[in-house]
Amino acid sequence: MKRAPFFVYSVLRLLAFLVPLAILWFFFPIFREFWWLAAIFAALIGTSISMLFLRRPLTEASAAIVERRERVSGRQEDADAEDAVVDGTDADAPAGPDAREER
Repeated sequence: MKRAPFFVYSVLRLLAFLVPLAILWFFFPIFREFWWLAAIFAALIGTSISMLFLRRPLTEASAAIVERRERVSGRQEDADAEDAVVDGTDADAPAGPDAREER
């Protein structure tokens, strides 16, 4: 079974943040006191790791989102055409409050 690309990317991004955070917290005692500083450094390290090594999962996740959005917009166009037929209006006419004034 193939995993959802967005799920894979999200898990990898979380790991890119949590692993440096754990390393900073456990191996450097000063970061136990200044936990917020460890979080900032871990976020910077995680962002760098993501930019360098997670390009392919990001591309796959983005492609999946675009594909899903295109499927939904195709359904919306069909629904708009059906609504126009039921209302007896032209499907190509602009919708909204200004559309009535132009006719």
